[in-house]
Amino acid sequence: MKIESVDFFYLSMPDVRTVGDGSQDALLVRIGAGGLVGWGECEAAPLVSIASWNCPMSHSACRPVSDSVLGQTMDDPDDVRRINALVRTNSFDLLQADHTLSGIDAALWDLLGKKLGQPVYRLLGYPRAYPKTAYASLLFGDTSEETLKKAQSARQAGYRAVKFGWGPFGRDSVDDDARQLQAAREGLGDDVLLLIDAGTVWGDDVQSARKRLPGLLDCRAGWLEEPFVSGALESYRQLAAEAGELRLAGGEGCHNFHQAKNMIDYAGLGYIQIDAGRIGGITVAKQVADYARTKAVQFVNHTFTTRLALSASVQPYAGIQSDDLCEYPFEPSALARDLCGAAIQPDADGRIHLPEAPGLGVEPTIEVIRKYLVNAEIRVGTRYVYRTPKI
Repeated sequence: MKIESVDFFYLSMPDVRTVGDGSQDALLVRIGAGGLVGWGECEAAPLVSIASWNCPMSHSACRPVSDSVLGQTMDDPDDVRRINALVRTNSFDLLQADHTLSGIDAALWDLLGKKLGQPVYRLLGYPRAYPKTAYASLLFGDTSEETLKKAQSARQAGYRAVKFGWGPFGRDSVDDDARQLQAAREGLGDDVLLLIDAGTVWGDDVQSARKRLPGLLDCRAGWLEEPFVSGALESYRQLAAEAGELRLAGGEGCHNFHQAKNMIDYAGLGYIQIDAGRIGGITVAKQVADYARTKAVQFVNHTFTTRLALSASVQPYAGIQSDDLCEYPFEPSALARDLCGAAIQPDADGRIHLPEAPGLGVEPTIEVIRKYLVNAEIRVGTRYVYRTPKI
């Protein structure tokens, strides 16, 4: 079958706030071929990514992503990989192409799974999908008292692992951060895994991160995520050597295989966190998962948006039993919460199971798309290169 159409839908909450919540807007991709439809999601600024689909060509290595996708034949997994590589070749200098490709790649795998009657993880070579322990992904409260209440709520909801991140953590004093950490531990109790996300707050400043190590070790944190920006390899490696039992996690900012490989090889990570909506899709995320296994680094998804994105980000390591953690947004926006209904919910043991239906096994609800759809146009001269498509 040939790819006949690729449509982008820009969704947004009415009020987007300056908080670390990536679920406030979304960019969905719908691909049509052979009478079937596949869906994917880009973890990126929607309008910028739409522009990379249809922008005028600057030169041979800076072509619009559409040049490498529309009209392509797609009948087996190798075709998805071929299209992925073609986009990277033709749009090498178009930096937003990686994010745009990510949603397209997920939609292609979804489409192919529907054509072949198989869930995506089987198309990737896994005979089965293992359940993953969902960790409730939360923002720190503005105060330690608020963090305590959030932790108690997550525990009462049955989660066996919880992550707190962003908010004031790392921006206030060391003592303030220690109070936040202790509040999280107190609210969770002794038997729930506590994970901490610093949200790159220290840039590449090892000294600032080092000051928080006693508090992190005292509250028995399982990992410290993104103390530094992706690519600050020396800072990661130095802190990892000093962190004792505390392991470092990072990688969500990687948007190609080589960036992730460098993090695995040189940053001293215990966990590599990959977002299939950023790195170039399911195709590239699977490459990273395979490589991480050879280096004894645990692969974890990064997902802070919808259940559609969650399914896409878990498929690449679904068949790896030892990689058993899964990020699960605990307080998503109404947009992210409602888009796919009740798809992929933790079970009574706090674990999630991927659907066995063909493709990603998750479908966006058309009525919810309509509710949050942002009408937009992009015009070059007198020619419209993008108008919000019909849904």
